[in-house]
Amino acid sequence: MPTDSVAVPAHRTIPVLRMRPGDHAYADYDDDEARWEVLLTFIHEGLARGEKVTVMADPAVPAEDVHERVHVHHGSAGAAFGRGQLSYTTMRDLIKPDARFTAARQMGRLREETEKARQEGYTGFRTVIDMAWVQDLGMDVEGVMHRETHAHELFADRRYAEICTYDRRRFDPDVLDAMRHGHPVALLGRLGALRIEHADGGLRLIGDADTATRPQLLAELPAALDLAAATGSGHLPIDLTGLSFLGSDCALTLLHAAGQLPPGGPRMEIRCRPFHARVLGMLGARSVEQITVTKVADA
Repeated sequence: MPTDSVAVPAHRTIPVLRMRPGDHAYADYDDDEARWEVLLTFIHEGLARGEKVTVMADPAVPAEDVHERVHVHHGSAGAAFGRGQLSYTTMRDLIKPDARFTAARQMGRLREETEKARQEGYTGFRTVIDMAWVQDLGMDVEGVMHRETHAHELFADRRYAEICTYDRRRFDPDVLDAMRHGHPVALLGRLGALRIEHADGGLRLIGDADTATRPQLLAELPAALDLAAATGSGHLPIDLTGLSFLGSDCALTLLHAAGQLPPGGPRMEIRCRPFHARVLGMLGARSVEQITVTKVADA
């Protein structure tokens, strides 16, 4: 199970299940199986939310393979394809009749497709774009970076969402790092992963906090508790708003850790979405004096 524990990056890191209209996300992969995991979930979520979805896969992957992957993962993908909610294209086809990519042409076409989706009655439009098209069209990386960092208008009305996914075997590490930080959102690379970021004197959990990732939480909590005690800040912030899933075992781990805090010492202050607040409440959070749970409304 992939895990991660890092300092807070400049961008937001989220699991794919937390993507919403208006998000412009970076994702990457390093093998041919991993490339599909996050993307298929993104496609599935879009169809379930009543959005129109377009897939621009690696031009080297046969179209029938893309169809098979999507349709096996999502049982109703065939029907969605038949009614036009789901489509497949390439960057070459998107920018026609232009033969050469320009950021203005691409963004103009995506705006047109977003408006068309709304006119057809869909709640929004989302695309997944495999950046292998960069080499397919002979595009320079600087031009792509300019597009990625100047595409804000495309997402401003929160009707469009996009994942740009990069094969780490094809791009230099410096390019990947620049692309990651050029996007306002970066996705966890695998489903079920937990990322722990050190932020604001506490911890921020992103992804899935469950049985498989509990050892990582256990490894991170003692140092965070010690730091809160050493600094005399009086509180240990724990941000759970980036979680897709909070299992009872990890929730109990947090409650137990808070219960071990000395009276009059630092308090654990948990920020979470209402559903996770209910989980904590059912497991006894109200009976732990050293803990405060603050509900944050869903986006």
